[in-house]
Amino acid sequence: MTEAAAPDTELARHIQVWAESLSEVLGQISGSPLACVVLPEAPSDLAAPGAGEFWIVCACTGGLRGEMSLRLPPASTLGLAQIFTSEPAAPEAETTDDHREAVVELFRQTAGLIATSVKARWGEVQFRLDAAPGAPSWPSSSTAWIRAGEDPATALLMEIHLSAALVAALRTEKTDAAKPAASAPAQVPSSQENKVKLDLLMDVELAVTLRFGSRRLLLREILDLNPGAVVELDRQVDEPVDVLLDGRLVARGEVVVMDGNYGLRVTEVASPTGI
Repeated sequence: MTEAAAPDTELARHIQVWAESLSEVLGQISGSPLACVVLPEAPSDLAAPGAGEFWIVCACTGGLRGEMSLRLPPASTLGLAQIFTSEPAAPEAETTDDHREAVVELFRQTAGLIATSVKARWGEVQFRLDAAPGAPSWPSSSTAWIRAGEDPATALLMEIHLSAALVAALRTEKTDAAKPAASAPAQVPSSQENKVKLDLLMDVELAVTLRFGSRRLLLREILDLNPGAVVELDRQVDEPVDVLLDGRLVARGEVVVMDGNYGLRVTEVASPTGI
């Protein structure tokens, strides 16, 4: 995984559950065991993102909230689909839409097994999986790799990206699980406990958006847009720019240029109730 994580952390445990559940589903379908292991780092034979690969997005709700994204190279997509549909192994075959749909269904069945296995730890968790047109729009906070099959020459590889929200949920759940029972006296003052929780989230990457202004347009005005068209915003040039975190205003500032790149000099920080 991209971030340092001991084998007993909730983050590593979550990925391990996915590997074990996928192995179980593939074994049930093929009739013979197929080991799926979590790799400590990106495999050298995993190509960089490019054409022909298949992406699946997974939205987690309930006891765990956040997003996951799975990237499968063409060979892995085809290999998993052939196992799921009981087709003879044919690496030279062309990957079709039916193959991609089969892979999505494979991971949906895997997610169903995972939902059952994590219920004791995280409660009811729902996973919604769908094919995606490409890489997720959100930045990956942690990345992991799973290899299905023991022979490196025929092994099927997949890359898993976790959103900052899901990583934070996993870390928070671990802290909650360590709390004393409700009937037992509190061992840690609430302020100190909150600080411990916050420290666990300090390394989570969050996407920040700058908003220069907005404008509501009629549909016909949007359809009339063309290169060179100018859309006037509802903000003056000398007004501060909004800094948004997950759609919520957290600060304001003025735009500056640093070494040829845009930057922001913060002039106001939001209060708990907003600026």
